[in-house]
Amino acid sequence: LKVTFENPVSRVDDCSIGDFKSRVYPAAYLSIFAFGLAGGLLSLWGFVGVWRSQRSFTPVNLFMVNLLVSDLMLVCSLPFRATYYLMDSDWVFGDTLCRVMSYVFYINMYGSVYFLMALSVVRYVAITRPYLYRQNQKGRLAAVVCCVLWLLVSLPSIPMLFSGVRVESNKTRCLDLDLDRRQLDTIIALNYSATLFGFVLPFLVISVCYVFVVHTLLRRCRAQGTRTLRYNKSCSLVAVVLLIFLACFLPYHVVRGVFLATEQSICSGGFGGSCEYVNGVRRAAVVTLCLAAANSCVDPILYFLVAENFQRFWQKTRRKLSQGRPQNGRGGPREAFPLSSRARPKPTSYGANIQKYCVKSEYY
Repeated sequence: LKVTFENPVSRVDDCSIGDFKSRVYPAAYLSIFAFGLAGGLLSLWGFVGVWRSQRSFTPVNLFMVNLLVSDLMLVCSLPFRATYYLMDSDWVFGDTLCRVMSYVFYINMYGSVYFLMALSVVRYVAITRPYLYRQNQKGRLAAVVCCVLWLLVSLPSIPMLFSGVRVESNKTRCLDLDLDRRQLDTIIALNYSATLFGFVLPFLVISVCYVFVVHTLLRRCRAQGTRTLRYNKSCSLVAVVLLIFLACFLPYHVVRGVFLATEQSICSGGFGGSCEYVNGVRRAAVVTLCLAAANSCVDPILYFLVAENFQRFWQKTRRKLSQGRPQNGRGGPREAFPLSSRARPKPTSYGANIQKYCVKSEYY
């Protein structure tokens, strides 16, 4: 389904939530834009650094780079949405950009769902089939999967490009749901398909993968008596992905179904002119849409915790920055004649043992 209830047209005369949308949407969109853009640019810098050092991406990093591209597309569209509501729902950016706005939103949302599903499957293979995972480290298969996923989310979203601006009350409207009864019935039928294939099935695949991953890791931890780095990364992936699905995508899909059913009842003359329930559903639709857009702020946490060689790059960057700072309190260089690697004193046996322990602790 490719329909947004971002600006539902009131079908009951006095059930408008225009003031609520004018307050909530700009504040939420601009906040998501600030945090999402900052996190996205830092993540992009990190992935560029990993690429420069490795000259390639592992399947995990390749899926995350595509997820990052999807997030940046959404984040860059949010200022236009916020401006629309700050100008009292008057679109001034032209018909073409109006068509692109909703298209980008759904590409981001369902692209995030499918790329998170792909990451979960890769983690499942890495934990339960490590030899198969090592044989596919070049990323060719992952690149093909990324292309297929982009097609799966882009082609069904094309109908959103057919919904442009319209003039109403001397204002140019965009991002509206303005449908008659027959169109709304079709949208509701499509909503069931979109919820099934765009949310329920991916969430089931993710849940099944994580059940096997957690079971395998717990069995290995009992046998080894310790928690490995792979265990910590897998637990981080499980926690962040479940957070994104349960906090961002689940409320949106549930409320979208309720919202469409409510609009269908209003078309049939339901609710007896009462606005209490209708306004409650429409306000919930506004809030859950903002939550769905906020997934772009949570994804950078996933990159830092799970992306391969990502933390190592930031540790090296922080080390370089700290070495470049003045240490003598006078703004001068830290050492006038830094020791070369040959001139440095050899570590004592105690220091050697400490270094050996540190190297081992990186993996355990």
